[in-house]
Amino acid sequence: MKTLTKAEEQIMQAVWKLNSAFLREIVEAMPNPKPHQNTVATLLKILIEKEFVGIHNIGRHHQYYPLITKEEYSKRSIKQLAKNYFEGSSSNVVSFLVKENNISVEELESLLQQIKKQQNQKK
Repeated sequence: MKTLTKAEEQIMQAVWKLNSAFLREIVEAMPNPKPHQNTVATLLKILIEKEFVGIHNIGRHHQYYPLITKEEYSKRSIKQLAKNYFEGSSSNVVSFLVKENNISVEELESLLQQIKKQQNQKK
């Protein structure tokens, strides 16, 4: 899977939020300080080449839309993170979060309930 740079990811966040938008709308949806419109246009071209963004030509204007959902990118990114840094183990990821105090007992219990619920639905 192709990865996104920090700048590309910021553009994708705006595109995901808007779902379909023109360049000016994407710039407006960006956090402050907003990048220059030319910078965003250049990054959108890169995102089109990387097949993260599609384009509709409407007259002289371009409307951009995501080719991959935020959820799909998140899933791929987390799997890659687990593979690269935690030997592909989800339990190693959770263990790391617990050690770093980034996850509470209540959050762990909630995750366990979600896992149990999903497994019951599969039956």
